[in-house]
Amino acid sequence: MATILQNHYVLAVHDVRVSAAFYVDVLDFSVVAEPPGWIFLSRDSCMIMLGECPDDLPPAELGCHSYFAYLRVDDADAWYAQCMARAGECLGGIEDKPWGMREFGIRTPDGHRLMIGQMISPQA
Repeated sequence: MATILQNHYVLAVHDVRVSAAFYVDVLDFSVVAEPPGWIFLSRDSCMIMLGECPDDLPPAELGCHSYFAYLRVDDADAWYAQCMARAGECLGGIEDKPWGMREFGIRTPDGHRLMIGQMISPQA
């Protein structure tokens, strides 16, 4: 069977520069390409492709549907501390969850939400 080599997330954003700055400044992503109307960012094996769509519905108005990704990391506490120190808008505190993950959520300037978590038990 074929293998998935990498995750790419494609997000519509109102201001591609403001959104890219968030991923670079708060989450340590790097800009890897800037085709017209887009900015592609990468960190480790994750790529986020931001497309500028200034007239689209703001993600913050999508409610639960504004969640777009779950990043599984090796040290959720370090990620949480970094996000808090860099003025990321965390969605509550970091917590151990009954599904075996230690996790927290963060909101982007556009209102997209992503979860960041670390496996703490083999159930997840």
